[in-house]
Amino acid sequence: MGKRANGEGSVYKRADGRWGAALSYQDASGAMRRRMVYGATQAEARIKLRELRARIEAGVPVKDSTLTLAAWLDTWMTGSLPASDRRQATVDLYSHIARRHLLPTLGSKRIDKIRPTDVEMLVVMKRQEGLAQSTVRTIYTVLRAALDTAVRDGLLTTNPTAAIRRPPVRRRDAAFLSVDDAQRLLEALAGERLEPLFRLMLSTGLRRGEALGLHWEDVDLDRRQLRVRWTLTRTTAGLQLGEPKTKLSRRVVPLPQSLVNVLEAHSEQQKSEAVAIGSAWQNEDLVFATEVGTFLEPRNVLRRFVTISRRAGLDDVHLHTLRHSTASFLLAAGVHIKVVQELLGHASYAITADTYSHVAPEQRREAADRIEDSLDW
Repeated sequence: MGKRANGEGSVYKRADGRWGAALSYQDASGAMRRRMVYGATQAEARIKLRELRARIEAGVPVKDSTLTLAAWLDTWMTGSLPASDRRQATVDLYSHIARRHLLPTLGSKRIDKIRPTDVEMLVVMKRQEGLAQSTVRTIYTVLRAALDTAVRDGLLTTNPTAAIRRPPVRRRDAAFLSVDDAQRLLEALAGERLEPLFRLMLSTGLRRGEALGLHWEDVDLDRRQLRVRWTLTRTTAGLQLGEPKTKLSRRVVPLPQSLVNVLEAHSEQQKSEAVAIGSAWQNEDLVFATEVGTFLEPRNVLRRFVTISRRAGLDDVHLHTLRHSTASFLLAAGVHIKVVQELLGHASYAITADTYSHVAPEQRREAADRIEDSLDW
């Protein structure tokens, strides 16, 4: 049996000039209880009385929890967070953010005493520390998620983070290679052990984790296509294969013939390496692997790519630049943005359109030229 309020409650003025309100209710065991709330004015006392009655009728505790944020985060990080459907890499990130940024700042504060102003001050502080906008937003996101769970469990009536806007992240145009830059990069890649990997990423737009999680059983060279079914990420437990980011990330990607030729040669080279070391070869069926057939360390792959890029005279180029370049080349060639979205595995059309809006001006000019060519002026 849930809690049930007995009547509307009463409001009265105290001898000290403050206002009080009392409400009797039946708790979950059936016993009668009486709860008092106070306010500086009659209106404030009535508001608190309504809030009290709403909590009783909703079956949540009549008083917010006095747990500190540190105590609640410990419960949340060991229970609700890992039990959620978030990927392990996200669970690790949220735990790191909580320990690094929330515990030292708001950890000693009771969760029922955290106000929207406290959240705003936290955001301002982290900006002043020079953190990236995306990191500041993630700090807010983690705090909101933890306190959302506290509301769900009846420890809080409302979540103070919900009263302020999520910190914005200013969108920057995605960096991409020009055709000349891409050619210089390909020349610098010649003969590199990871050349097939980087060529595949540039030709298909696969994310780093998707490419490193690729298995030969998912590559059909005869039909010139591959399936994206896995992504490789580093977690606190080590390198792990997991499902792609979204449902649309699980996709079939066509392969150009030039890439098919590269992968055929790569497959033969890999087989030769396996034969050369015999039983030491770890047969994981990975398309891109170490000299003994195990997962490539994503950080090492990035370091090698940066080194090669600099050798090609390309500064401030990262692995994700290859993905952006794929999209830019496709859009510049007139491929419909919906097709580009499907090839890249974006969760929505809007993400693709927003990320690559910088390519649109050239397409608009081309469209205007086509109109001019088709009309007799």
